[in-house]
Amino acid sequence: MEEKFRVDPSDPATFPKFIDHLTVPPLATPEKTYDYHSQDIPYYKIMMKEVRHRFHKLFPTTRIWGYNGMSPGPTIEASKDAAVHVRWVNSLPEKHLIPVDKTLHGTIDTPEVRTVVHLHGANVAADSDGHPDAWYSRNYEAVGHAFTRRVYKYTNHQPGTTLWYHDHAVGITRLNVYAGLAGFYLIRDRLEERLNLPRGPYEIPLMIQDKAFNEDGSLFYPDNATPPVNKPVPSTPSFFIGNTIAVNGKLWPYLNVEPRKYRFRILNASNLRAYGLSLSNGGIFHQIGTDQGLLQNSVEIDSFVLEPAERIDLIIDFSQYRGQEITLVNGEGSTPPADADTGVIMKFRVVLPLKRPDTSDIPEDLFPYHPINPSLAYRERTLHLDETVDRYGRVMHLLDDRMWHDPVTEIVKKDTIEIWHLVNHFDFPHPIHVHLVDFEILGRKPFTVADFDKKGNYKYVPQSLSPPEIYERGLKDVVRATPGEVTTIAMHFKEHTGDYIWHCHILEHEDNDMMRPLKVVD
Repeated sequence: MEEKFRVDPSDPATFPKFIDHLTVPPLATPEKTYDYHSQDIPYYKIMMKEVRHRFHKLFPTTRIWGYNGMSPGPTIEASKDAAVHVRWVNSLPEKHLIPVDKTLHGTIDTPEVRTVVHLHGANVAADSDGHPDAWYSRNYEAVGHAFTRRVYKYTNHQPGTTLWYHDHAVGITRLNVYAGLAGFYLIRDRLEERLNLPRGPYEIPLMIQDKAFNEDGSLFYPDNATPPVNKPVPSTPSFFIGNTIAVNGKLWPYLNVEPRKYRFRILNASNLRAYGLSLSNGGIFHQIGTDQGLLQNSVEIDSFVLEPAERIDLIIDFSQYRGQEITLVNGEGSTPPADADTGVIMKFRVVLPLKRPDTSDIPEDLFPYHPINPSLAYRERTLHLDETVDRYGRVMHLLDDRMWHDPVTEIVKKDTIEIWHLVNHFDFPHPIHVHLVDFEILGRKPFTVADFDKKGNYKYVPQSLSPPEIYERGLKDVVRATPGEVTTIAMHFKEHTGDYIWHCHILEHEDNDMMRPLKVVD
C-alpha cells in the first residue's frame, strides 16, 4: 500500500507552493461619521482579537492575533486632509501566543499582553502616534505612562501614499507584529486620481512576511537568545528568520491576472528579513512611489531591495506575458541570503481574459515635489549604530551607545531642517525609521577614522557621497543604513511638537533597546 504523504508545517519541503490563491485584505468600514467643525469625520472601531487562521490549504488552522480578527487587518482608506478617528480596542487574551522575555524594557512588572497602534509614516500629533509607552492592556485595566487617549486622530495632512499600521508596545513589538497585528492604511489625493493609474481590482497591496511553524501548525518563535544563554529563558533572540514566506497571510500564493497593467503596493512587514525582489522572466517594474508617496518621475527597474517596514509602489504590465506564469523572486540583496524556499515569494498567472480595454497609464511625470535644500540645515547630527553586551551576556544593538530609558538627546526645533549621518559599525544593514517626518536620502560613503573630527562628528562633504539607489530616490521614512558606511538623510520637521521616537525596524533590535526618544519643540 502506498504511504500517505505527510505534511509537516515545520518543514517547507513537505508541502507544495502556489496552491493558495492570494487574498486581498477587505476595506475597513467606519462605524459612523459625525460632524466635527463642519467636517464629516469617519469613526472606526477596530478590535484586536485572537482567531484561527489558515496559512496554507494543507495546514491545520493556526492561532494568530488580528485586527478585526484578520491578518493582515482591514485596509483603511483615507483622503488627504480629511481626518479619520480610530479606536483600537484590545480584546486579546491575558496570556501571549509566544514566550515573553520579561527582562526587557517595559516587560518586567507590566501585563504580559499590552498593545498600542502606530500608524507608520503618518504626519500626526504626538498623542496619536502610538508611542511605545502609551500601551494599554485589555479593557484598559493597566496603561503605560504615556497613555493619554483611547481614540486616535489622524489628520492625513500629507500626500497620497501607502502607510501601514502595526503594534508598537515597548518590549513586545516583535511578538505582537509576528502574531499578526499589522495592516494597510492608504491615503489618496486628487493628484493620484488625475494620473489615471490602475485602480479598483487592478490595484493590490502585498504584505510580505517570513514565518515559521511547529509541526502542529502553530507559530514558531525562538525562546532563547542568539547565541543561546542559560538564563533567562525565554530570552529574546538578536534576530528571527522564518523558513516560509507569507503574502497577505497565505504561504507562497498565486494570483491570476489579466494581460494588462496592475498596480502593486508592496510592504515588507517581516521582523528582520530584507528582500531582493525581481521577476523570474527578467521583466520590468515601473516604479511610481516609495514609502511616502509618488516619485517625481516613474522609473523602470528590474530589481530592488526592500528592508523591514519599507514600501514600494509599482506597476507591472502583464499585457506582453499572456499565458505565462511569472514568479516574484527573492534573490540578490536578501538579508539573510535566500534559500530554495525563501527564494520565491508568489506567482502571477496571466491566464484571465481581458475584461475590458486597459485605459490606465504609466505617467512619466508624477509628483513635482520640491527637494530639501541641505544648505538650509539648522543642524547636523552624527549618530552611531553600535553594540554592547548586557548582564546576561546577550548582544544588544544600540543607537549612539544609549538605551531606551536614557535621557533624550535628539531634541529638534519645529520648522527646521536637520541632516543626520547614520554610521553603521556592523557587518549587516539596519533599517532606520524616524517617526513623524519623511526624509530624503542624500547618499552613502564608506568611512574610516579620518572621516571624523576629534569629537566624533562626521566631516560632511556632500560631493563625496554615492547617490541612493534608483528605487530609493523619493520621499522615505525608512532608510537602509548599510554596513561600514555613513548613510546621510535630510528631513524637515514641519508641523507637530511633542514626544516621538526613532529606531531600528528590525523588531528584535527595537525591543532590545535599539530605539531612542525624539522630542520636537517650539
